Amino acid sequence: MTQGDTVGAALPGLCLDCASDPGAGARCRSCGSPRLVRHAELNELSVAHLDCDAFYAAIEKRDDPSLADRPLIIGGGRRGVVSTACYIARIRGVRSAMPMFQAMKLCPDAVVLPPDMRKYAEVGRQIRAMMLELTPLVEPLSIDEAFMDLSGTQSLHRAPPARTLARLILRLDREVGISASIGLAPNKFLAKMASDLDKPRGFSVVGRAEARSFLAARPVSAIWGVGPSLHNRLLADGLRTIADLQRADRGDLARRYGANGLAPR
Repeated sequence: MTQGDTVGAALPGLCLDCASDPGAGARCRSCGSPRLVRHAELNELSVAHLDCDAFYAAIEKRDDPSLADRPLIIGGGRRGVVSTACYIARIRGVRSAMPMFQAMKLCPDAVVLPPDMRKYAEVGRQIRAMMLELTPLVEPLSIDEAFMDLSGTQSLHRAPPARTLARLILRLDREVGISASIGLAPNKFLAKMASDLDKPRGFSVVGRAEARSFLAARPVSAIWGVGPSLHNRLLADGLRTIADLQRADRGDLARRYGANGLAPR
């Protein structure tokens, strides 16, 4: 279950706008927010992936409020590519790594700014320092995303990891002026997939109980380490979804793909 779910109100819950226990209703009993997350394993999971929302664009909008309601693209000239785009531009179809000429056809009224990597790196360091205040187990993936393992931190923070993470997101908004999304799961693979489910300002949980079914419908390309070459091999062998791999014989997978075919499923 993810942000905003209200089914199963008896399940452990968290308000994303005040990081408190929301009670059993559809709105938080403390602040009235409908932005709630409920999950049976909410207070048991401790591995998270934090991913800032449209990071470069968010920083530029923070620093120039006149850009708040305008489509914004960070990238090079007409022959360059899109580094990132705000969510207004994304609604129009603009995506990272898209050629700029194509992005401008989709969103001709967009404001285009060159990336300011020095500024972005400074904000990235600020966010990283906040993460390290919560746990030493921070594994950066890029300037604006990282894994965090909050195992064993409940006594220190007097809260389960989910609530500690919600407080961190509120702090990022208040002190840094940007938003981020969280994926919470039993392992890094699931946490990274979860963080992308409900962007922006998402907080998605994938527990152990539903991990197999959650993965089943996803394409094999979603698996870490499956690049274009292996992806084409899998497709040629009729393996299009993770469910296809789950049903396949492990011995056959090992013969075809070596050690990769023996990876846990």
